[in-house]
Amino acid sequence: MSLHTPGSALRELRERRPLVQCITNAVVTGFTANALLAIGASPAMVDLPGEAGPFSAVADGVLVNLGTPAAEQRDAMREAVATGPRWVLDPVAVGALPIRTRLADELLRARPSVIRGNASEILALAGDGAGGRGVDSTDDPSAAGPAAAALARRTGAVVAVSGAVDLVTDGDAVVRVPGGDPLLTLVTGGGCSLGATMAAFLAIRDPFGAAVTASVAHAVAAERAARTATGPGSFAVAFLDALAALHPDELDAPGRVVVGGGIAA
Repeated sequence: MSLHTPGSALRELRERRPLVQCITNAVVTGFTANALLAIGASPAMVDLPGEAGPFSAVADGVLVNLGTPAAEQRDAMREAVATGPRWVLDPVAVGALPIRTRLADELLRARPSVIRGNASEILALAGDGAGGRGVDSTDDPSAAGPAAAALARRTGAVVAVSGAVDLVTDGDAVVRVPGGDPLLTLVTGGGCSLGATMAAFLAIRDPFGAAVTASVAHAVAAERAARTATGPGSFAVAFLDALAALHPDELDAPGRVVVGGGIAA
């Protein structure tokens, strides 16, 4: 087995238990922390100005999520990314809402390692769309492919577009991750926790590998959870259990990562 497969990254993550700083939205804090604990990382919700910067300097990865960007949290975000950590930008609901859209444009100048969002968010951040319906995407990931590639080339970040088939690109290489389950879209924090998992894998892999590995892990866990869940409530619990039960070999199964294929213009 390759030393650089998603499965090997999961093994390394559980050995190292990376410290992940999450500056995230109030709606999903608990679920995000539990998802990180389940997969084998150590979450820290440090989002106060005066603390966010010093902590980001020692964290193994940082998540900046724009879901509920109150003024104090916006200052903490600016402070955290200024220390130059490996970090993930999750531009929740950009495009339609002006304050977070301006903040996302500002944070892009601090050069995130990974940008993770749904198709409408990525289109809006790239300047090719007006955003979705609140936090919900109104676009398909494949439609955001060209914008994702252009955004990656402009910012130097890896761009991950979440959807029924996730798309990850650095502006040149393209990987698609199929799988998962629609029940994950009915759980608040499903996408936000994926951004946090990407931040965790930044301690183990380069940004492209981190985004792909996290996407595969969440897809496999969602499929396992859906087999026993009777609805979104039981799915949320089963999803955390499935993250904890992931075996590295599951992440390396054939078809989990589809390389290439290009991006339609």
